[in-house]
Amino acid sequence: MSSDLHPSQLHQHLQMYACAKWSFWGSLAVSCGLLFLGASQKPESKPWILGASVGVLEVGRRHRQTAKLLQQSLGDIESASRVNFQAWARAKTQPTAQLAVTVGALDVNWKPENLITDPVEYIQKKQKHVALVGGTGDGKSTFTQYLSSKIGGRVVVYDSDAKPDDWSWIDQADVIGRKGNFKAIDTAMGKDLEILENLVQLRGEGGDNAIAGRERFMIAEEFPILVDECDHATTWIKRHAKRGRRYKQFICALAQNDTAENYGLQGDKDTLYSCFVLVRLGQFGRDYARTKLKDPQLEQWLKAGGKKRFLVDDCPCELDLSNWATGATVQPETSGGEDKVQSQPTAMNEFEQFILDWGQQHPGEVLKARILLQVSRLFDGMQPDEVRIIFASMADRGLGEVEGNGDRLGWRWSK
Repeated sequence: MSSDLHPSQLHQHLQMYACAKWSFWGSLAVSCGLLFLGASQKPESKPWILGASVGVLEVGRRHRQTAKLLQQSLGDIESASRVNFQAWARAKTQPTAQLAVTVGALDVNWKPENLITDPVEYIQKKQKHVALVGGTGDGKSTFTQYLSSKIGGRVVVYDSDAKPDDWSWIDQADVIGRKGNFKAIDTAMGKDLEILENLVQLRGEGGDNAIAGRERFMIAEEFPILVDECDHATTWIKRHAKRGRRYKQFICALAQNDTAENYGLQGDKDTLYSCFVLVRLGQFGRDYARTKLKDPQLEQWLKAGGKKRFLVDDCPCELDLSNWATGATVQPETSGGEDKVQSQPTAMNEFEQFILDWGQQHPGEVLKARILLQVSRLFDGMQPDEVRIIFASMADRGLGEVEGNGDRLGWRWSK
């Protein structure tokens, strides 16, 4: 009976009934027309026309049978039509707010169970590279700048469209490609490949200690353009994707689509999904929730949160960066804990980073230039006085403290 059907089902049944009924009458009219036409045709054509008429009539008979079955399930057709019209009228006249709550039977108070609130921590635990997907205005640049200030290590940026005030907290020598200088980006990517090979040799000879302090986080804005303009781009992403993590050379590539081709990985989609954390912003996150995860509730949750909600791999993430100051030179550590460093300049070079790491691993010990030159090849060719200048510069910025004077000057980590 029609009273047992949901309004949407009732509407669908009525539509099917009307289509079946009119299809029957249409088939009957066509069959009669064919028979009338066959009466005036040549004898050799009449069997074909008769066969077509019988076929059309059979289609009409089946549609009539379908209409009868639907009529039996609906009962009184006129009564069912009135119920359907009343449901339609209520849906069109009730308040908009109520529609938003009830449409699709979705709960507006729903929150995902596997919610991520600290994507940096997630990325660091995975020890993977980052592939960032988003359209214009979805916040790719803001998220990338936030990530670069938190992830640690020396930050290098390849951005052909960078404005003068972009990446202000990074050593400007490490912001490469301004004003569309793709040649500079291509040259730097070639050097990155050489650095990676050198790190392979160093680690093979001296283990992980030999490459300590050389951690880097390289950001490639609008990677599909770099693939077209830079000869080294495809090799750069492939080698770093597969080998860079072991040598602490992490990359973040930005694109407006999550296909392997956009990242220079044609025919190698497995590398994209196995070596990268995929961050999907805006409509890309909502489309992925609907088509791949098949979760309309998650799709609506993402849509309701605007830019502050997105997907990190298959997990929902909520992070409000609307008030984040991208020009800050000092950012707090995200990992928390009272024993952690509470703040540090993000524009440290690899020499300062190595010294800082050493101090945190040897709290209370005084590091002298002589010792530093012995324990790391990173400082090969550097004079002791140059090392002491680095010590003093770090102390002036609140990174540890110096002890002694002149040739006896040393550096010690302090909170």
